[in-house]
Amino acid sequence: MKHLKVNIESGADIDVLKNTLLQLKGVASVEIVDEENPESELKKAFAKTKEQLKKGDYETLINDIFDIIIKK
Repeated sequence: MKHLKVNIESGADIDVLKNTLLQLKGVASVEIVDEENPESELKKAFAKTKEQLKKGDYETLINDIFDIIIKK
């Protein structure tokens, strides 16, 4: 999977930008990452882990953990 990183100016309407990008052909999903607020990223990670455990998706969960550990 390839990713596109877009830096947004303060005051920009993030929801409008997200909806616009989702309408483009070939865009599967749009995720808002707030690098200034890492707590929100941690909450997202725990929510994802919780969903993976509920679904029994242990292989993906273990792969995600190894990616975090090995990541530079």
